Amino acid sequence: MGDRPYLTSFENVMTAAIDERSSVRTEGACHDSVSAPDHHSAKPSLTIGQEFKIFVSTFLTILVAELGDKTQLTTLLISAESQSPWIVFLGAGSALVATSLVGVMLGRWLATRVSPRVLETAVGGLLLFISALLLWDVVHM
Repeated sequence: MGDRPYLTSFENVMTAAIDERSSVRTEGACHDSVSAPDHHSAKPSLTIGQEFKIFVSTFLTILVAELGDKTQLTTLLISAESQSPWIVFLGAGSALVATSLVGVMLGRWLATRVSPRVLETAVGGLLLFISALLLWDVVHM
């Protein structure tokens, strides 16, 4: 990471987590093609420090991504109208846990079928496409 001084601290955390994840992959598995990883090779276990880095990077990524988004604004409005903020908190929290579980399960399923490089490229392309559509919508309003 020292060769990339232009990264922000948040990007440094994300890069460290990705580098950490890459360092525990099994050797000999094909990661540059669409073929599935080798399920017969032994996977090294993560250390507590590696697991903590993954936890922190996930927490920070989701926290920053969710600030001010439609879910938070919807929760704010429901809480203001309901007069029961703790019930709204429990409902919103349960919904976020459920959607996160779907994301984790789908990600795990995809990881057995698609290499990380292909998955990252596809997701990056999808995000660029969505950004272009949003920009198009703003320009042509």
